[in-house]
Amino acid sequence: MLLLLAALLTPATVSTEPNTRDTRLLAQPATNGTHVAFVYADDLWVAKLDGTDVRRLTTDDGVESRPAFSPDGKLIAFSAQYEGNPDVYVVSVEGGVPKRLT
Repeated sequence: MLLLLAALLTPATVSTEPNTRDTRLLAQPATNGTHVAFVYADDLWVAKLDGTDVRRLTTDDGVESRPAFSPDGKLIAFSAQYEGNPDVYVVSVEGGVPKRLT
């Protein structure tokens, strides 16, 4: 009983880093045939279809959503709300600085 009480009173360690192996919160997937882009923890991510090479493409405090690949599969368009209103951005599948289109 004392161990249970001690466990309840001890503060839990909370990680602020997303768990890239936990896909339950993966949302809005889009694919180009070789990669999958998705939203996780309000950021845009990309991975190979086999689940390897997982990379976060955005780290801004804003909210990213609705990824879509360009016809050639080299760019990912997405909506982001960085400055109040949602705008459309593109970023390379390889990463880099997103470019605002609207």
